[in-house]
Amino acid sequence: MYDYITGDIIELSPTDLVIECNNIGYKSLISLQTFSALKKGDRAKIFIYQHIREDSNQLYGFINKEEREIFLQLIEVSGIGPNTGRMMLSSLTTDELKAAILSGDVTKIKSVKGIGLKTAQRLIIDLKDKIGKKQSTDIGDTIPGYLSSPHKEEAITALILLGFSKASVEKVVSLILTQNPDISLEELIKQSLKKL
Repeated sequence: MYDYITGDIIELSPTDLVIECNNIGYKSLISLQTFSALKKGDRAKIFIYQHIREDSNQLYGFINKEEREIFLQLIEVSGIGPNTGRMMLSSLTTDELKAAILSGDVTKIKSVKGIGLKTAQRLIIDLKDKIGKKQSTDIGDTIPGYLSSPHKEEAITALILLGFSKASVEKVVSLILTQNPDISLEELIKQSLKKL
């Protein structure tokens, strides 16, 4: 399997590109996100996903690993194939898509052509935990005071004692702390209870 291709962008359209590497032109299907980050003639590094079926062998190209990672998570969801995944990344940015999944924004996800209510709901259920885990690790590394909140452990312990699972409690508490790092213990527990 290919990981990435580095070369010159020979052809570029909103839906695909041709990147030349060692005198070979690789045609790759892309999202609008990737398209808007590139220019014809530029030298670029494109991260690749190779989709092989009986009747076709297609390359999907992404401007960075983050976009490819969310694409791979999307196509694991039943009812979402590579073309729908690419359509989603063309309609919403990676950050918008992650935010919609984490907040359970069915309407925003449904606004993508080809995504119905059931698929949007399934997508949120399947990916919320995966994206939430990754997001909380990334956010924890970048937001000052995020991990060192004096109330975090106390709130988690209190909520576990109330009968909630540790995994869901940690996720909800972490999410609230990213949005409001200076929240009081009482308010943190109240808001967590609303989301659990």
